[in-house]
Amino acid sequence: MQSPSPRVPEQSAPNRPDTASARADVEARLTPELASVVSGARRRAHRDGDRQIDTAHLLHSLLESDPEVRAAFDGDPQLARVLGYLVQRSIGYGLRWQGTVEDSGAVPLVRDVTGWSPPAVTAMASALERAERRGEPRAGGLDLLAALSADRECRAVDVLERAGVDARSLAGRLSGTSRSI
Repeated sequence: MQSPSPRVPEQSAPNRPDTASARADVEARLTPELASVVSGARRRAHRDGDRQIDTAHLLHSLLESDPEVRAAFDGDPQLARVLGYLVQRSIGYGLRWQGTVEDSGAVPLVRDVTGWSPPAVTAMASALERAERRGEPRAGGLDLLAALSADRECRAVDVLERAGVDARSLAGRLSGTSRSI
């Protein structure tokens, strides 16, 4: 059985070829597991009342869905702290982010993807590039985790660091990996 491709949120101007081609390119280059992560992040953003998928939504969905990503952390206590912080955020303790657009200051590599924060778009583009450098046709969960942990200004790194994870060290470990830690 083949998993469906993730749906990127509808664009405000659906006839614009640059956004349609970017969406099609991304959808074709995700593993079924990562496509599921994107769908989970989209549902979480909607449920949380957020206008966009941000990097914390992607991180939360990655941790829930991908055993390779969970294995990248230093044991169950560290993973539990990260998940605990993400759950607190989703039940309302992260209200300082609610209704705001995540912007790490980085210029997105893929622009104008409505429904995604600029850092989330940049992270996904970086994950795709990482897979391509490895010679893989599709990006997986570790590719996205590496991209998320490398952006020092994104919400995912804020979550990781508040939970006691050294994001810089995690990014360094992941940069030297192919598919596994």
